[in-house]
Amino acid sequence: MASYDTDPMHMHSMHTHSCGELRREDIGREVTLTGWVWHRRDHGGLIFVDLRDRAGLTQVAFDPEHSGGVAFHRAETIRSEWPIKVSGVVRERPEGQDNEKLATGEVEVLVSDIEVLNTAKTPVFQIEDHVEVAEDVRLRYRYLDLRRPQMMSALRLRSDFTFAIRQAFHRRAFMEVETPSLFKSTPEGARDFLVPSRTQPGHFYALPQSPQLLKQLLMVGGVERYYQIARCFRDEDLRSDRQPEFTQVDVEMSFVTQDDVMGVLEEALADAFGEVGVSMELPLRRVSYWDTMDTYGTDKPDTRYGMRLHDVTHIFESSAFKLFASAAADPKTYVKAINAKGAGSWPRAQLDKLAGVAASFGAKGLAYIAFRGDGSVTSPIVKFFSDAEMAALRLEMDVEPGDLVMFAVESRRVADEVLGGMRSHMADALGIPREGHDFLWVVDFPLFHWDEDRKAYAAEHQPFTQPIEADIERLDSDPLSVGSHTYDFVMDGFEAGGGGVRIHDADLQLRILKKLGFSEEQATEQFGFLMDALRYGAPPMGGFALGLDRVCMLLAGSDSIREVMAFPKTSSGSDLMSDAPAEVSGRQLREVSLRLL
Repeated sequence: MASYDTDPMHMHSMHTHSCGELRREDIGREVTLTGWVWHRRDHGGLIFVDLRDRAGLTQVAFDPEHSGGVAFHRAETIRSEWPIKVSGVVRERPEGQDNEKLATGEVEVLVSDIEVLNTAKTPVFQIEDHVEVAEDVRLRYRYLDLRRPQMMSALRLRSDFTFAIRQAFHRRAFMEVETPSLFKSTPEGARDFLVPSRTQPGHFYALPQSPQLLKQLLMVGGVERYYQIARCFRDEDLRSDRQPEFTQVDVEMSFVTQDDVMGVLEEALADAFGEVGVSMELPLRRVSYWDTMDTYGTDKPDTRYGMRLHDVTHIFESSAFKLFASAAADPKTYVKAINAKGAGSWPRAQLDKLAGVAASFGAKGLAYIAFRGDGSVTSPIVKFFSDAEMAALRLEMDVEPGDLVMFAVESRRVADEVLGGMRSHMADALGIPREGHDFLWVVDFPLFHWDEDRKAYAAEHQPFTQPIEADIERLDSDPLSVGSHTYDFVMDGFEAGGGGVRIHDADLQLRILKKLGFSEEQATEQFGFLMDALRYGAPPMGGFALGLDRVCMLLAGSDSIREVMAFPKTSSGSDLMSDAPAEVSGRQLREVSLRLL
């Protein structure tokens, strides 16, 4: 990772060195430092100050015999978070006073001159890493929160990784091309943020959910290899890893196959991760969509721990437990199970609460068997099972005393999703360690899934994805069986990025849009400019988008992307620091021909 300890920023600064830069070899050197007073300790005849800037911390000492009366008296008045400038000589710390936890811990600066650059109000919270402060207070005073070393480290990591990404793609002959932030509303799965036009009353721009259509047009235009650190906007409900505005590393290539795109991406990502000290072994594993769903219950699996899903339908084909037996007789229904090792010792009341957790993942209920440490079994359903069924279940699920086997009886996809949710929940509840980073590709997504709410087909990835050529003949007869040229980059159990090969045939694109419920008129109104462009010799093309915020969150070991963003919003989309969103004047509304209801 790049370091700011020895960066050249002091060449045009008030200081000669940063506060993280001085070492034993600098002893005897005249230096000037600037920064914020972090801690001040008055030891009677001596005053010590920990001076902090973005690069680190240096102890500076004030001795009246050396500093002179003026400098020492100024040091007596300074307080926490005042910005100051000090000049003096680097010296070895007195014997026994080294600080091994600090990079600068062997030296200090004996100050001869101090200049107070400004005073500061007492901060509303301590500028420390491990002080418990409510997040709304941190966001309201974000400019103070950013001074904390942990936050500054996160911003530095993000900067280093972003720069490394740019280098990796630039070295591979990609062009960085900017696309507009004011564009046409082209629904891509979330609500658009709309911007009214003053010059064309009643008409609106939309902020881009992604540059998807524009980068395809760049391929038609002959750019061939494009990337952009792109700002994207989606007006959707928020959570820890989602914000209304976010950043993605956007990539597109033309005259390529799926393997071509994935190969370049792997190499570029490995380079970028390597620059921040994270090793990625190539080639990455490739797991098919249904394999990962059936094994881990999700299309973004964390494979650093087990608790895999098992299909146990066959064990209960003749069971006296009618729910399982009827599922075994229905080819569309499955009995699936996971084994949460260690949870079998939980009290009955705690086990019964798991049904509510499973319901949040789409389950109608949750059957379980707790195998107690003393060899007994706790379960409301075990009385229906024969000895042979129990023996087969123990063997299939590798049951040991202390295990908890949970079941889902649903369609294939729902059973996978329920147990995938329970797998993640139980891993957290049991404190299962997840060390290092876990990278893989999930490939071969279906082209469509059935949207039960809309009673219509929906794109699994996006409406512009190329179907598997051999499957196109089943577009009308069996749409859900059609595969696609798609690939998701999964990191530590998160979808960190995703992409696919695009449709470059206008007639096929129209056919897919119709299958998704667009009439020809609607398709032309929304995407006519794209389909028109495809008729002008569009090349085969494919691309990818990496969630920069999410990847930086994982690299920083955080559980929220707000920790790697300088000025994020709250979960309700508010900026507590500036009070956005805010009301605007009647005049501003009239200028864009709007009236509030």
